[in-house]
Amino acid sequence: GPGSASLWLHLGAVGPKRVALNSDGSLPAPPYTLEDNPISWLEHADLVFLDPVGTGYSRGKDEETEKKFWGVQGDIDCLGEVIRLYITRYGRWRSPLYLAGESYGTTRGAGLAGWLTGKGMALAGVILISSVLNFQTLHFDEGNDLPYVLYLPTYAATARYHGKLARRYQNMALPKFLAEVEKFAAGPYAAALFAGDRLPAKERKAIAAQVAAYTGLSEAYVDRADLRIEHIRFGKELLRDKGVNIGRLDSRLTRDSRTGNAERWEFDASYADICQPYTGLINDYVRETLGWQTDDRYRVLDGLYGKWKWVDNQGYTDTAQNLKQAMTQNPHLRVLVTSGYYDLATPYFATDYTLARLGIPAAQKKNITVTYYDAGHMMYIEEGSLKKLADDVAAFMKG
Repeated sequence: GPGSASLWLHLGAVGPKRVALNSDGSLPAPPYTLEDNPISWLEHADLVFLDPVGTGYSRGKDEETEKKFWGVQGDIDCLGEVIRLYITRYGRWRSPLYLAGESYGTTRGAGLAGWLTGKGMALAGVILISSVLNFQTLHFDEGNDLPYVLYLPTYAATARYHGKLARRYQNMALPKFLAEVEKFAAGPYAAALFAGDRLPAKERKAIAAQVAAYTGLSEAYVDRADLRIEHIRFGKELLRDKGVNIGRLDSRLTRDSRTGNAERWEFDASYADICQPYTGLINDYVRETLGWQTDDRYRVLDGLYGKWKWVDNQGYTDTAQNLKQAMTQNPHLRVLVTSGYYDLATPYFATDYTLARLGIPAAQKKNITVTYYDAGHMMYIEEGSLKKLADDVAAFMKG
């Protein structure tokens, strides 16, 4: 998102039904099926899924009206008021209240945590799945070197997964390998990018060689890219010799390439694996099981990103301070953060970077729990990670 409906978490991990994919999260042959979800979060809480205006079946009376809600603050104000009305009408002011969001839903979730706290609504917990609170960590803009540093460990995990690295790296345990890459990324690599044209040729060559060793790309390619690898170009280049592209949402997943000499892939291979089954099954489930009959289109991911009114914080939207506000005003608020190692949309190291700069009191840092998964953005499409996510959420709610 922004502009995504809630079907991914609903039919992927949280609700009573789940889209049946292959065990690794890849696309099965149609027809697609829904199966019972034995580890639904219903075991722990009542569930309310919100589709923001312009997604799912949520509508304004016209697009001009909808535009009021298509922005960082308008979205937070709208959904905050929906939550307030819901807990008022259903008598839930004394119930423990948890917020869970995925992807842009974490940007929204952090903003809502601040909004609700400011309205006197105490949250018990916030669950941030595949987070982005500060968009400077993701935007490969001219003059912004931060994403190149923060994406590097995910490039390395991806290259290792696809067998593109030297034997020493392939045989290392993934957490140990990534700790080595993170140290290089935040140290020599970041310093090299900071140096720019002042970087001596010998040091540049050494940095290019190490980036190539960690990413599976050639030294020549890294050098031509001025040491700066953009994620969609990485997704095209890594397995170019095999004629396949890797996914952005989940870099474990691949698709055959239609254009062997292009710089960027034509579509996200991992989104292609989930779009059709989730879209078809949410439409079937709403109509045939829940009995909601309408000719309106269920808007899954409707391109609101380009229409969105972004909040400028020195050029980048950032709701991390909203989360800090909620945590400092409510010192009992707990936060669970989940990240996939193969997520090229919201890389885990970018999330770690943002959390390290929240600036909350030292005593409250114990209220933040961070967990990692051997999967991508929607880590729950992989069966082992689905179970781990459920276990992590159960421990968080019981803790």
